[in-house]
Amino acid sequence: MTSNSVTATPVPGAADRAADRSVLSGARRIVVKVGSSSLTSIKGGISEESLTALADALAAKRNAGTEIILVSSGAIAAGLAPLGLAKRPRDLATQQAAASVGQGLLMARYTQAFGAHGVTVSQVLLTADDLMRRSQHTNAFRALNRLLSLGVVPVVNENDTVATHEIRFGDNDRLAALVAHLVRADVLVLLSDVDSLYDGPPSHGAKRIPLVAGPQDLHGVSVGKAGRAGIGTGGMLTKVEAATIAAGSGIHALVTSTPNAAAALAGEDVGTWFAVNGARKPVRLLWLAHLASVRGRLVLDDGAVKAVRDRHTSLLPAGISAVEGDFEAGDAVEMVSAEGTVIARGLVNYSAAELPQMLGRSTKELGKALGRGYDREVVHVDDLVLV
Repeated sequence: MTSNSVTATPVPGAADRAADRSVLSGARRIVVKVGSSSLTSIKGGISEESLTALADALAAKRNAGTEIILVSSGAIAAGLAPLGLAKRPRDLATQQAAASVGQGLLMARYTQAFGAHGVTVSQVLLTADDLMRRSQHTNAFRALNRLLSLGVVPVVNENDTVATHEIRFGDNDRLAALVAHLVRADVLVLLSDVDSLYDGPPSHGAKRIPLVAGPQDLHGVSVGKAGRAGIGTGGMLTKVEAATIAAGSGIHALVTSTPNAAAALAGEDVGTWFAVNGARKPVRLLWLAHLASVRGRLVLDDGAVKAVRDRHTSLLPAGISAVEGDFEAGDAVEMVSAEGTVIARGLVNYSAAELPQMLGRSTKELGKALGRGYDREVVHVDDLVLV
């Protein structure tokens, strides 16, 4: 992991406050994510023991007064055995079929396990589209907020049955980070089959990293990608990325193992704690910065680079010198300098076919020459994030 962040001058007592996990014991709202590898058995299918133990810990926390949202992988894995599949399929259609079969099985197990504690669960399936479009993420927030107010534990998963490669989150770790922002959670807890982040391979005597106070603490840390037995899609890398996204935008995060769930929720010293090191941001901008599928590039002249980067203004056609890629209006594009340095990402208002005739011209001139609709920004400042 690398970063260009500059370490701030330490403030007396800041490290102690950053490492203080008491926020977990007193949190109003927590998002917990669990991976497929933690819920499935070696032989395949759902591990009743693992799922029940997790539900016990979360239900106890819910019954103590904390609102819980569970982001759960496992639908595809749960559907493998009923379909006679020995391992996770690679093609999208079979993944969708397995998810369709497995999601119902997974929810039935959660309903039973939480119900033993008098806790009701609900199913919420999301695609990236639901969090990138303003009206849809407003509806998602409203629904989740109401479920929580009714004492329900929403069980969130990516809608694998209908999601395409182009609109997938890629893994539920990133989905959990965005859901945590969407519902304004106090803490994001990421559970897997690894108990903590280490400064190297644990089998080689590496040391546990108990606290990440900022990106600088990840310099030189090698993070693994693979999940156990090919069941999951993430690994420690995506968990660290999700925790970093959360901490960099106002939400504490904890990475630990699923058996540590109860201890983690009690604020005990387990796993790796990612302390808040930035302010909260709109969920759409988080998606744009970290998850959006980029369809093209806009090459900016020096004046436009300064306007976008330094003054944080909208991008106008007059400041664009070249267009690269094949994209439509509404797609995500990168804005780069003449040297190719990425300055920002944004949602473009015109297609790649429309833009060449507009380059270097003012919006007023374009409005007169091409008509109404061509007198607006190429990327509005509200749909733009610096990277």
